[in-house]
Amino acid sequence: MSEAIDKADHRNQQATDYDVIVIGSGPSGQKAAVQGAKAGKKVALVEQDRYLGGACVHRGTIPSKTLRENALRVNHMRQNAELANFELAEDTEMVTLINRLDEVLKAHDSYMQRQITRNHIARIHGRAAFVDSNTIEIVKVRGVAERLRATSFVIATGSFPRTPDSVPVDHEHIFDSDSILSMLYLPKSLTVLGGGVIASEYASIFQALGVEVTMIDKYPRPLGFLDADLTDTFVHAFEAMGGTWAGDTQVERVYWDGLASVVTECADGRQFSAEKLLCAAGRIANVKHLQIENAGLSLNERGLISVDDSLHTGVAGIYAAGDVIGPPSLASTSMEQGRRATCNALGMEIGAMSQTIPSGIYGIPELSAVGLSEHQAREKYGDVIIGRANFEEIARGQISGIQDGMLKIVCDTSGEKVLGVMIVGEGATELIHIGQMAMLANAEVDIFVESIFNFPTLAEAYRVAALAVIGQRTARANAF
Repeated sequence: MSEAIDKADHRNQQATDYDVIVIGSGPSGQKAAVQGAKAGKKVALVEQDRYLGGACVHRGTIPSKTLRENALRVNHMRQNAELANFELAEDTEMVTLINRLDEVLKAHDSYMQRQITRNHIARIHGRAAFVDSNTIEIVKVRGVAERLRATSFVIATGSFPRTPDSVPVDHEHIFDSDSILSMLYLPKSLTVLGGGVIASEYASIFQALGVEVTMIDKYPRPLGFLDADLTDTFVHAFEAMGGTWAGDTQVERVYWDGLASVVTECADGRQFSAEKLLCAAGRIANVKHLQIENAGLSLNERGLISVDDSLHTGVAGIYAAGDVIGPPSLASTSMEQGRRATCNALGMEIGAMSQTIPSGIYGIPELSAVGLSEHQAREKYGDVIIGRANFEEIARGQISGIQDGMLKIVCDTSGEKVLGVMIVGEGATELIHIGQMAMLANAEVDIFVESIFNFPTLAEAYRVAALAVIGQRTARANAF
């Protein structure tokens, strides 16, 4: 047990009882707590930060997307130099690029506070640690401790950045994904280590802002879980903005030269220098102070909490949801996991979790997917039929100057059933829901041809891609 727990033992022998205690107030924790309250149970929500919302709100999703909006504006102004010859000042402060962040965060916190209050959820500000599988102790701001006991727990403490030993993150010159936005000024150059979602988002955002970005990863392409044609389009757009992609590159050492640059030494002998460096090498479960071992829990080999299909940890009454259990690590999925974890803890009847979950990558350009990728579909079904529509061939794409964009529909071998939709290009994270609804309704690909879309819109790409599928379907039928 921690020193705080030992000191508190003689002061707090009595524990307050709850039906459900949720630890963490991010997307999964919030929904877990509300679901318990809606079921008429006595619920407590424990959060160690001053504000509700977790890393998603304060260090991740909302701050990065706020920065992205301004990066888009800057990029659009540069692309229209005939109308306005625009360049950011060399000493641009980061705070000016996330100028609406504070009011957005306060508005979100205010909304969450009202939701917690009207659902009669006990909000407890403090750091939680398990005493045993039925009890936690909360150490509050001034060291005051209290014990809480519950029939069920939902661990929703999120994740924090994984840092390789070769990358000495100091949060001044070398940053992780939680600290990158703490830079005082926009740097002239930036090295990004990693090729995952966070790395791709920040690399393209900073490049759009005019920073000289080099993105380094050990894999040949970024975002390797997507099809190559999507990631090739993303890399082309990134390099067209001036960025450098260095794939198939193993990093051996990173260091600050003590003067002006962060140096990255690679196994192939190359060196890259930049004013700042971002290490985005994945994330692991945030259970640093939670003492899960006291509850009979441990982390798996990936540094995450393992759960079964019902989000149960294997220890009676303890469930986990959100980033703390790993991929897909999407806020939307985490919300549903939190809700379902509480339902399962309370023995409420719920159906199987939908597998038709869209992914959204907020790079520049955006990428989004739902269902099977082309690669997955070919492995599972064989000679599937693919329909593509390039945004540059869609009127709205030409009008909006969206040249690096594509929508792809993956159909079964008969060219009828939609197996998946993948999109790269501005607006992808919104457009994907049309494909998602079609899949949920088990509609055939013909629905995209039989439907009328507004003109001019990017949504017309569904019609173009569907026509490509139907053309191939007809050709195959005539071949026999």
